[in-house]
Amino acid sequence: MTNENGETKKLTLDIYQQIAVSIEKQLSRVMVGQEILVHDLLVTLLAGGNALLEGVPGLGKTMLVKTLADVIACTFSRIQFTPDLMPADIIGTTILSSLEDGNRGFRFEKGPIFANLVLADEINRAAPRTQSALLEAMQENRVTVFGVTHELTQPFLVLATQNPIEMEGTYPLPEAQLDRFLYKLYIPYPSENELVEIARRTTGAVLPNVERVTTGSTLVSMQKLTKQVPVAEPVFRYAARLVAATQPDGNEVVPSVRRNLRIGASPRGLQAIIWGAKVEALLHNRKAVSIEDIRRVIYPALRHRLLLNFEAQAEGVDPDDIIADILTSVAVPNV
Repeated sequence: MTNENGETKKLTLDIYQQIAVSIEKQLSRVMVGQEILVHDLLVTLLAGGNALLEGVPGLGKTMLVKTLADVIACTFSRIQFTPDLMPADIIGTTILSSLEDGNRGFRFEKGPIFANLVLADEINRAAPRTQSALLEAMQENRVTVFGVTHELTQPFLVLATQNPIEMEGTYPLPEAQLDRFLYKLYIPYPSENELVEIARRTTGAVLPNVERVTTGSTLVSMQKLTKQVPVAEPVFRYAARLVAATQPDGNEVVPSVRRNLRIGASPRGLQAIIWGAKVEALLHNRKAVSIEDIRRVIYPALRHRLLLNFEAQAEGVDPDDIIADILTSVAVPNV
């Protein structure tokens, strides 16, 4: 990593933690009473994943992502998903134009996906065909247009917001796309005191501002350090048993899983748990992943990967309750 003077500086655990704490502090200057949301968003960023944010309109989702871009000095773009949005509106298209040599030819015009932080606002208001345009970018960090592959700038993070599925004009996200999100985060409605504080901060003569605390290149270094955190074999196996317990046709299935789930978590769910747990370990000054880290991240890592059957959807079953049953049923190893 390099500092503001261009000098090379080794990224240590202390520096990692200092930058992470500074990012959380700056985001908290804008977001009121959303400590868990801010923390989990930071974990998503340091793990190099993508996050799906769910909440009713007007809770500050756009402000949160734009503030994060300012804090980490990265480019930001916002895509408002609507029913008439086309895939080319997201990734870009090849157009006929005048070239530098004076001749006419085809040139690729980049879409808003070519930014470090991409806010896919109300993603479930677009048709599935358009939603799927994000798949390659989220998984491979690149897009392909007319057979030509274009790499995306690192760091790259998609933060997609969606309205609750029962709201008018929404389409459920395809299962394959849901699986590409590292975390699914809920944005709760603020309390009365939090509403008052929001009004106090946003209706005065001076709006809250934030300071830049790091750069994109440093974040890439932090993501690389995250991957180096070791995981002991018993911890790996405990996480694997938790994921296996989400399968409704398993040998030792939890009753609530068999009763309510159509499909359980895929191996990507296990990867999400491990990646998130590695970040949690570093943030809590641990040099290896612990059982507590696994149990902490399982909710945001798996809640969108548990696909409810029709009866469970009709009864309003919460995937978090099923995850709680799994945590109670699966034995914790002695590590």
